[in-house]
Amino acid sequence: MKLSKNHQSIARSVLTAEAEAIRQIVDLLDAQYDATVETVLNSSGRLVVTGVGKSALVGQKIVATMNSTGTPALFMHAADAIHGDLGMIQTNDVVMVISKSGNTPEVKVLVPLLKRTGVRLIALVCDRHSYLAQHADHILHAYAEREADPMNLAPTTSTTVAVALGDALAVSLLVARGFTRNDFARYHPGGALGKKLYLKVADIFPHNPCPQVSPDMMVRDVIFEISANRLGATAVVDEAGQLAGIVTDGDIRRMAYRYDSFLQLKARDVMTTSPVCVSPDEYAVLALQIMQERNITQLVVADEGYVKGFIHLHDLLREGLV
Repeated sequence: MKLSKNHQSIARSVLTAEAEAIRQIVDLLDAQYDATVETVLNSSGRLVVTGVGKSALVGQKIVATMNSTGTPALFMHAADAIHGDLGMIQTNDVVMVISKSGNTPEVKVLVPLLKRTGVRLIALVCDRHSYLAQHADHILHAYAEREADPMNLAPTTSTTVAVALGDALAVSLLVARGFTRNDFARYHPGGALGKKLYLKVADIFPHNPCPQVSPDMMVRDVIFEISANRLGATAVVDEAGQLAGIVTDGDIRRMAYRYDSFLQLKARDVMTTSPVCVSPDEYAVLALQIMQERNITQLVVADEGYVKGFIHLHDLLREGLV
């Protein structure tokens, strides 16, 4: 059997087909979509999502997105529903059934049972004339003209469209609920994503030394201060305790090129004035962004001009933010 070597061409064809299918459903959004959002938003229960086969996998993804963005949701497999799991549905829930055809045997068995509970029923379906669509309170039209594979059989375009429409619904609900960055952080406390949302400079810098010198300290002693604390820099603080500047390893190297003798030089002669600072209350990810933009490895942590400490790129590496 001769295999095709035109892998990139196939990939482009699939991606183009799926992108075009998503673009097409944009034009299919109508008042039914608004009604769906309002129904879920005004429900005092949960969004129960169900389906079979690939639709079940799509449903699990939608449930995960809903739960992480402020909409209580759970997944119920359609086959399990008719064997006892239907008992998990409460009268104040909203049920969304996902099905490409809307005419599968499982759907035809499940829909009457759902209607009997009195819940509101949403159909996320390709065929809006299907059995499922005809018995739903609201229809999310996940139309896909054909699948992306040559045989028009493998769930590809249809599942992509269903996932995208589920994402749209989740974001619409997120915005309607006024879901904030802090809310998102509460639901994502673990891993790098969570840390980007809640970790602050104040959570990190107290673990570091806080090297400081006066403007009149001799450069020789400044070098000792930098070396002893291993942060690659020291703050320069005036008599009032205010930040006057910073001396970094880079400043020391530039001094060595600039002067034949530096034994009589003082911190004020080599320091960088008006150094880049970050507040203790800022998010650590902002400190990382500043370091990347300025191509530096440390920042002075300051509050109203008073030095509080240092935060180093290595700190952010250890936290998994890089």
